[in-house]
Amino acid sequence: MSTVAAAQPVPNTVDPRTARKVTLAGCVGIFAELYDNGIFGFMAGTLAAVFFPGSDNATAVQFVFIGYAVSFFFRPLGGIICGHLGDRIGRQRMLVFVIMLISVATAAIGLLPSHASIGVAAPVLLILLRVAQGFSVGGEASGAMSFLAEHAPEGKRGLYTSYAQIASFLSLLTGTLIAAAMTSGLGADSMEAWGWRIPFLLAIPLGITGIYIRKRISDTPNFTRLQEGGGLSKNPLKEAFSSAEHRRAMLLALFIPLMNGSGYYVLFSYMPTFMNTELHFSKVQGLLVTATSLVAISIAIPYMGRLSDRIGRKKVLAGAAIAMAAAGVPCYLLIGTGSVPLAILGACIMAVIFAGHTGVIHILLVELFPTRVRYSAYGLGYNVSAALFGGTAPLLMTYLIDKTGNTNVPAFYAVVTALGTLLAVSRVQDRAHLPLRDA
Repeated sequence: MSTVAAAQPVPNTVDPRTARKVTLAGCVGIFAELYDNGIFGFMAGTLAAVFFPGSDNATAVQFVFIGYAVSFFFRPLGGIICGHLGDRIGRQRMLVFVIMLISVATAAIGLLPSHASIGVAAPVLLILLRVAQGFSVGGEASGAMSFLAEHAPEGKRGLYTSYAQIASFLSLLTGTLIAAAMTSGLGADSMEAWGWRIPFLLAIPLGITGIYIRKRISDTPNFTRLQEGGGLSKNPLKEAFSSAEHRRAMLLALFIPLMNGSGYYVLFSYMPTFMNTELHFSKVQGLLVTATSLVAISIAIPYMGRLSDRIGRKKVLAGAAIAMAAAGVPCYLLIGTGSVPLAILGACIMAVIFAGHTGVIHILLVELFPTRVRYSAYGLGYNVSAALFGGTAPLLMTYLIDKTGNTNVPAFYAVVTALGTLLAVSRVQDRAHLPLRDA
């Protein structure tokens, strides 16, 4: 074992001003990346009409969400490849690459011919471009969060990494508002004819901005210290699997994010479609409810991140899971009343609760692994979880509702995933008040 591997954790002495600059730069990139990924879900209803005409509405939407789900099964591959390279050549280089890839793929979706023009080749190309998006996002989450955590001042890792989650939800809010404004302003016919392309083509200026900013930031102190000391792993993922401690941590990284399935992917990405197709709200009303809940969660996230710095990650995550298990069904019943104000109330309550999960989960996963294997091991565990329980969630919801006729399925899913997260969190060692390990 090398001297680096045997060394004690080194407290991070990054200048707070530098940390803030890096965090801002990282968040701009995350905003661009997550906007590109999220806009697909918000445009599901319109994409169904453009790429799967001739099918009934429910079936066409299911086809779109199959494409949404398929891309998630390429996220682990993105996590493995980008994670390996990120642990070998640096976080910064890979973060430039992944934002470049998703920006090109998203813009290409906006340029695709419709089914009416080229037939079945259109949905095939759509799914292939979603695969490229999935690969990119697989390299983004663990890379960006590791990058921000490794730059954050001691005692503020929860707060600084929570800013990245604010950026991700603000990107969803932006996509929601764009979709709502265009749907309301252009109408269904114009949206299906040409308007649907515009939100995807916005990836071009967003991507250029994100790439420019990420190319101007330096790599993290933790990675640089390992690199200069000759302590980088030659095969990070193999090293992670060879350690019982790391194998256990990867298993935890698989199950702790369970609540993301009912939170990020159902409460936000799927909600506009759910409210329109199942609860008979208008498209604009569904997007309005989602937009309001995104504002609520964006306000709540930094408070949860800061709280986790004070009392630990486990307590905040466990509290959020218990609250979601208790409030999931009542909140969905409020949404199902058909009243927009009550739907907003139910969605916002769940959003604030979910902030305790999404604002803290990534820093907890970062702290499970040392720098030598962090990008690879964290990326694999988290992205397999996203593939199994996240990307499939909208498809699962549409399928179960269609088969059972029960519109409360998302509420039951919220309860089940919250209890799963609670069980997994109970097995974690909290490292909130310890320095990040390099080896």
